[in-house]
Amino acid sequence: MTRVPVISIVDDDKPGRVALSSLMRSLGYESHLFSCAEDFLASTERNVTDCLITDVQMPGMSGLDLQLEMGVRSPLIPIIFITAHPDESVRHRAEAGGAVFFLSKPFDGQVLIDCIERILKSTHAHPIRV
Repeated sequence: MTRVPVISIVDDDKPGRVALSSLMRSLGYESHLFSCAEDFLASTERNVTDCLITDVQMPGMSGLDLQLEMGVRSPLIPIIFITAHPDESVRHRAEAGGAVFFLSKPFDGQVLIDCIERILKSTHAHPIRV
C-alpha cells in the first residue's frame, strides 16, 4: 500500500488555510493545518510532512524564521513559500535557505499543484522562480 503524501500548511489566514487544505484533499493528499509556525514546530506532524506550504508574513515567527528553525531541528522538508507581499530580498532569502518555490498571492491553483507534484516526484527539487 502506498503512503498518502502529507502536506502541512502554516498560514495565519484561516480562510486561506482551509482553501489550501481542500485543494490538497481533492488531490488525494493528507493535509495538516497550523495557524502559526510555533504550532507546526511543536507538532509531531512535522516528522511525517512531505511538503510544507507556509506564508512568509505571520504574527510571531515568520515563514523565514520557521525555515531557519527547521534547518536546525528537522530533516530537510521541501518548502513552498506563499506571500501577498512579494519582495525580491525576501524571495532571495527564502531561496538561499533552500525554498523550492516562492509564489505570490493570488496564484493559480494549478501552479501550486504543479509545484507540489514536482516536489513529490523529486527528492532533489531545485529552487525555481514561479
